Amino acid sequence: MAQKESTFLSMTLTLFVVTLVAATVLGFVHDLTKEDIALAKQKAQEKAIKSVLPAFDSLGDAYKVLPEDGADSLEFFPAYDANQQLVGTAVKTYTKNGFSGFISIMAGLSPEGNITGYEVLEHKETPGLGSKMGAWFKDEAKPKQNILGKNPSTTKFQVSKDGGDVDAITASTITSRAFLDAVVRAYKTYQASAEDQTQASNHTSKGGQS
Repeated sequence: MAQKESTFLSMTLTLFVVTLVAATVLGFVHDLTKEDIALAKQKAQEKAIKSVLPAFDSLGDAYKVLPEDGADSLEFFPAYDANQQLVGTAVKTYTKNGFSGFISIMAGLSPEGNITGYEVLEHKETPGLGSKMGAWFKDEAKPKQNILGKNPSTTKFQVSKDGGDVDAITASTITSRAFLDAVVRAYKTYQASAEDQTQASNHTSKGGQS
């Protein structure tokens, strides 16, 4: 009996030591790599901003806006030319309605609200199916798929199966709906933010004239 207790104690101690060492190593690796991971994400974000917008000279201060239909804020990156005229705004948007849940997208919007580009930043959609969204919706050879240059105010950004104007990815209707949901969320939040800024500017102007 004593031998069994000794063996059990030995196994327990061994398991504890292994767990402790593993946790220590994981913590050390995390601390060692977290700055590199953050830097890589920052570079990927900067690359995405440049990719989705026309050529620009400078970026303004980024800001966040809470959408009417979401619990998490969208991040906005306004871009300007050499004369400080707004070229477009990159919007880091999202949806939680993907086939596998969360999808993050960087969408480019012209001052008029036209889609100037997009890049998929994060997703867990099915490889070879939902993952095709990275290229599917900017295929200029297929106008019914391509959303570039279009405006959600004049084009119905829903899949054709739902009565919309956009052809879904083959065998990936759920992913397509989710992708368009994220783009429309960016557009609506951008428009609402622009209207709020205009109203605030008008209010300030009137206040100064009184």
